Amino acid sequence: MARVYVIGTMDTKAEELRFAVTCLRDAGADPVLVDVGTRGAGEGADVAAAEIAAHHPQGAGAVLGRDDRGAAVAAMAEALTHWISERTDVGAVLGLGGSGNTALVTQAMRALPIGTPKLMVSTVASGNVAAYVGPTDLAMMYSVVDVAGLNPISRRVIANAAHAVAGMALHALPGDAIAAKPGIGMTMFGVTTACVTMLREALDATHECYVFHATGAGGRSMEKLADSGLVSALIDLTTTEVPDFLVGGVFPCDDDRLGAAIRTRLPYVGSVGAVDMVNFGARDSVPTRFGGRNLYIHNPQVTLMRTTPAENRAIGQFLVERLNRMEGPVRFLLPLGGVSAIDVPGMPFHDPEADAALFETIRAGFVPAPNRKLIEVPAAINDRAFVDAVLAAFREIT
Repeated sequence: MARVYVIGTMDTKAEELRFAVTCLRDAGADPVLVDVGTRGAGEGADVAAAEIAAHHPQGAGAVLGRDDRGAAVAAMAEALTHWISERTDVGAVLGLGGSGNTALVTQAMRALPIGTPKLMVSTVASGNVAAYVGPTDLAMMYSVVDVAGLNPISRRVIANAAHAVAGMALHALPGDAIAAKPGIGMTMFGVTTACVTMLREALDATHECYVFHATGAGGRSMEKLADSGLVSALIDLTTTEVPDFLVGGVFPCDDDRLGAAIRTRLPYVGSVGAVDMVNFGARDSVPTRFGGRNLYIHNPQVTLMRTTPAENRAIGQFLVERLNRMEGPVRFLLPLGGVSAIDVPGMPFHDPEADAALFETIRAGFVPAPNRKLIEVPAAINDRAFVDAVLAAFREIT
C-alpha cells in the first residue's frame, strides 16, 4: 500500500503531527512521520531531520546548525524536495504548520506529479496562496486556529485533513480509468480560440485534449502535466505569456517556459499565438511608462497593449533559444497572416512591421535539425489553412 507522508517540524509541532498520524492510522492508511525541523532534533519521527538534510546538494551542514533561520528553512525545503522526489511509494502528503513550514513543505509538494494527493493545513491558507500552490493540484486547508497545540478546534481541523488524505490515498483511481486516450496539452487565449477549437474537434476522437488558458498559471500547469508524464505531446500555439514575462504584463510565464519540452523530449508543436499583446487589468492599471502605446480595451477588466518591433525581437529570441535546445520532435509554425484574431488587416493590432521583426528574429536564430523544423504558413492563426498545417505537423511527429 502506498504511504502517506506527514511532514512538519517536530521541534515545534510534534503533538499536532503525532495526532495526524494517529488519525491516519485509525483510518487504515500507512503514515510516515517526517521531521523537517531546523532548530533542534525532534523525537519520535520515522524520518529524522538529519536524514532529510543530508539530501541537500551541499550536505546536511548547509541545512542544520545555521544561525539564519530563513536560510535554514530554504535549505531544508531544497533538501526535502530532493528526498521526496526520489520516493517511489508516495500515496499522499500531508503538511501542517505556519508560514515557514508552509513554504517549506509546499515547495516539495509542487515537485510531485499531478495526481499525487497533496494537502497543506496552514495558518496562511485563507489568503493569496498562489505562491504555495503554483501550477499543481495542491490543496490548502485553513487551520482556523494556529498550529500551536491541540484543542477542540485544531483536533477537528487536523482530523478532517488526515481523513481526507487517507481517503485520497486509499481510493486512488486506477491508471486505466484516468488515461483512456493519449493526452495532448494545448494553450489557448481568447484571440486564438477559433484555431484551438478546430484542432480539438479534429483530435477529440483519438486524443484527450487538455486546453490551458494562457494566463501565466495555464502555461505552467500544462508544463507540469508534461513533467508528470500525463500528456503524450504538446500543441503550444499560444505563447502570449512570454511577452507578459518580458514586458511586464499581468499574465506572465517564468523563465522556465518551454522547459518541459526540453526536459521530457515530448513531441512539440508550437507557434506565436497572441504574442502581439501584453495584458493588463482595467485601463487605469496600465503603467504610466506605456503612455502613448496602442491599447485595446478587451473588457472593463482587461486592457491589451500591442507589442512593438523591439519587444517582438526579444520575444522571438526567448522562444528560439529554447526551441534550439529541444531534442525531441519539434515543429514550430509561423502564421504569416497574423498571430491573433486582432492582428489581421482591419483589426486594431494589425502591425506588419512588428510581426516582421518577430518572424525575422525566429528565422535568423532557429537551428534546423532532423528533429526540428520551422514551418511558415501564409495564413492567419485562426484560418483553416493554418489549422490544417498544425494537424499535418502534429501527425508527422506523433
